Amino acid sequence: MNTVTIKLKKVPDLYLECESVTPDKFAGKSLEEIAALPCSEGKRNYTLGDWFEISGAAGATAEETKIDVYGPGTSKCKYFGAWMTAGEVVVNGTADMFTGAWMEGGKLHVKGDVRSFSGLQMKGGEMLVEGRAWNYLGAAYRGDWRGMQGGLIRIKGDAGSDVATFMNGGTIIIEGNADIHIGTHAEGGTIIIKGKAHRRVGGQMVKGEIYVFHGCDVMMPGFKKVEEREIEVDGETHMFNVFIGDLGERHPKSKGEVVYGHIYTLKE
Repeated sequence: MNTVTIKLKKVPDLYLECESVTPDKFAGKSLEEIAALPCSEGKRNYTLGDWFEISGAAGATAEETKIDVYGPGTSKCKYFGAWMTAGEVVVNGTADMFTGAWMEGGKLHVKGDVRSFSGLQMKGGEMLVEGRAWNYLGAAYRGDWRGMQGGLIRIKGDAGSDVATFMNGGTIIIEGNADIHIGTHAEGGTIIIKGKAHRRVGGQMVKGEIYVFHGCDVMMPGFKKVEEREIEVDGETHMFNVFIGDLGERHPKSKGEVVYGHIYTLKE
């Protein structure tokens, strides 16, 4: 795999929109061609070469291309890895909004935090975040009903509110705690929270699974405990309380049985 290294020359005054920073856009291009790719700050249009020192070499295809991103100021850069289908992007710091949004494949590794709307409507690939995630991780675009549909997101730290709104598929693993409104309107997929969640988990959920290892501050009234079950989750086996819901919603039937969303909490 060939590697292109890009390093910010200075911190943007506003926020730099970096949709071009994907293996798909870099593949098969010379450094001069990569430097000519577009980016913008507010209403002003620039090229990547205006903002980044660029070195290395791209692969012939996206799958053969890796991008290493360095600061200072990566926290003021949006859209790293958005729409990528293959290859690898490593952000050596924090990344701003829409990181990995609409991602379809490849690997995205952020060594700091990711800001809101990261992994938005993600369809495939893997995203690893060593820090925390802000709000609307793996959610739907505002006004849309299609959230995360596939792929894997792993957050080593905490996550904010509205994780996986309208989730349809894929897996989100949060190794810390999560704020309110987790899996709202979910119609599939798996959410694993290894810490605790605040409240409003699974509201209006139709299908899918939410594991909250250390429980919710307040369980939604539309969920009912039905059993206790031993389950292996992300390589760990525990006894869980099993809740079905949201009982206030209409639920489809499969082979004559009603399909519910499930919330699992560790049995103390």
